[in-house]
Amino acid sequence: MFISAVILSYNSAKPIKKCLEALIPVLRSYQSGSEIFVVDNGSHDGSVELLKQYQSEYPQLIKPIFFAENTGTTFSRNAALKQATGDFILVLDSDAYINKTAIDTLVSFLQTNPNTGMAVPRLFYASGNFQLSCDVFPTLLHKFKRFLFLKNIEAKPHYLQAVNQPEQVDYAISACWLISKTAFKKIGLFDERIFYSPEDVDYCLRVWENDFAITYVPSAHVIHDAQELSRGFKLSLFHFSHLKGLLYLMVKHRYFWGLSKLYQRINRFGRA
Repeated sequence: MFISAVILSYNSAKPIKKCLEALIPVLRSYQSGSEIFVVDNGSHDGSVELLKQYQSEYPQLIKPIFFAENTGTTFSRNAALKQATGDFILVLDSDAYINKTAIDTLVSFLQTNPNTGMAVPRLFYASGNFQLSCDVFPTLLHKFKRFLFLKNIEAKPHYLQAVNQPEQVDYAISACWLISKTAFKKIGLFDERIFYSPEDVDYCLRVWENDFAITYVPSAHVIHDAQELSRGFKLSLFHFSHLKGLLYLMVKHRYFWGLSKLYQRINRFGRA
């Protein structure tokens, strides 16, 4: 199996259709077989019926997993990852629209750079604006600023916007990851003690802890039509869930305010 794609869906009938319409022809173009796991977390907007239609049309490719309720991001992704057999694992959001050039670029990078366990693309919003998808590991202060002022942060020039060559990064949001099978076997599954977020930061930390790098490949372009549930000042259950996960993450990896000791432990000397 060439690529195992893992996509989460929750009341996302419109974006998941666009996501699959972009992904299916790309994976079918490869001679080696691929598979697409779509994990539905109890949708009630027609997503289930839509996924069953795709499964009927592409029975060898589309492998949906249905849950009766929202099981979060870690348990649901793990349900698919436990069945994945591909040489590469493509973790993709339902509102991320990928193309063949991007996949080929990321695959090629992993094949020629075995020290990199995860390759990630440059993300753009549907408007065409740059999306800040990679960052330093979050501290409490840094995360608080990102919660409240992400739009303002993204409006200012960021060094990643000017990067034209692959560059190692601390972590990338899980909208689009390509992970090598070698790295996945060593890193393992998502930590299910985190329900919603920041499961992506935890996983990226474990990539570094297992002696693999995460590399931002700016020549691979992907659209991420993001609707971040935890963004903005208005408090919600997602904010509290994220805060709980963040505190758990920092206790687990033994850091809160600074990153210097964390970098030393994982041999990562990134941008502070």
